[in-house]
Amino acid sequence: MLPSESLGATDDLIRTMAQNARRASRRLASITPQIKDTALLAMADDLQARQSELLKANSRDLEAAGAADLSRAMIDRLTLNKKRIQDMVESLRKVAALDDPVGEIWDVRVRPNGMTVGRMRVPIGVIAIVYESRPNVTSDAASLCVKSGNAVILRGGKEAIHSNRKIAEIMETTGRRAGLPENAIQVIPTTDRAAVLTMLKLSEWIDLVIPRGGKSLIEMVVRESTIPVIKHYEGNCYIYVDERANLDMALSLIVNAKTQRPGVCNAVETVLVHESVLECFLPRLVEALRAKGVEIRASERCRAIVPDLVPATEEDWRTEYLDLILAVNSIGSLEEAIEFINTFGSHHTDAIVTEDHSRAMAFLRGVDSSCVFVNASTRLSDGGEFGMGCEIGISTDKLHARGPMGLRELTTSKFIVLGSGQVRT
Repeated sequence: MLPSESLGATDDLIRTMAQNARRASRRLASITPQIKDTALLAMADDLQARQSELLKANSRDLEAAGAADLSRAMIDRLTLNKKRIQDMVESLRKVAALDDPVGEIWDVRVRPNGMTVGRMRVPIGVIAIVYESRPNVTSDAASLCVKSGNAVILRGGKEAIHSNRKIAEIMETTGRRAGLPENAIQVIPTTDRAAVLTMLKLSEWIDLVIPRGGKSLIEMVVRESTIPVIKHYEGNCYIYVDERANLDMALSLIVNAKTQRPGVCNAVETVLVHESVLECFLPRLVEALRAKGVEIRASERCRAIVPDLVPATEEDWRTEYLDLILAVNSIGSLEEAIEFINTFGSHHTDAIVTEDHSRAMAFLRGVDSSCVFVNASTRLSDGGEFGMGCEIGISTDKLHARGPMGLRELTTSKFIVLGSGQVRT
């Protein structure tokens, strides 16, 4: 059941939630895959059946967002509609259909003394997710944590508080009826920032924190947390149009990567165009993007071809716009493109458009990002698109998890030994 602020002060509330989550995690770790899958499918059915309640809760958040004059991109991230609710439902069903990683044994070997050594995949324990305005994160994160045997504490942004609480209420009560332990899914019911600060110090009960949102939120979590954090700071994604590119394909990929949903971390923010194709490609790109309402900020070399573009500064190459704005630069070589992306990008998702296999492989090897694509839109950098069901987030860290984080990334391992009386001599 969701705790309420009547339980006491914010500190006491959060400590109680963390302790309850620890107890729930111990039961979750040994629950059968069948119970978890049944619970997830029941949650999907109930979210679908109660979508009118979800839309009503979301309308309260949208009304407050309008009064607060939030940006178009932020309101888009916040909005629920029938299609997005159906996407949440389908995501839950896909997660239920995935193979359960918990209990998997691998790397088994027999030692000279006859004992068998292996590794077993196990849940991490209690995971706290701190995120901003997208309500679907609530259902995605909860479903992945349940399937991987982890208890979860969710803290969404204040702009989505009514949506998040309603989603969690439905999932938690449905899950309990299906056999999950109480408090397997919890949403912090207050928008008080002190709740997050308290939670980030509770390393005794919480094993991992995953922040999802803007750079300032993630920096705050990393700065304040005594608990391990997995994160990405920004999604400043690049597409490089190579001299050997299919330019029709490049145009299609860039328009999709920029305009299909500009307010998300895998939307393209900067395009690099090889100087040998710049003159024939740039006017076509500008025309296509302007038709979609995109503002283009360009280097001097690009403005020499299309003079009425907005002048770009060095800061534009580093910027995650999360809006219908795109930076464009001319580049002299593949090597220069790789260096430019590694210098100014965010190591999230970057792509090359080329028909040359050797150049594609050089780009894959050279770009130091969590996801590197050849001839595909950066918008495909997503756990669902990768066949992982859905994702808890995208990590640009290099330890434990990198790229989209699905079920396996929400587990850890322990060594197991099967003996027959062996002792050390």
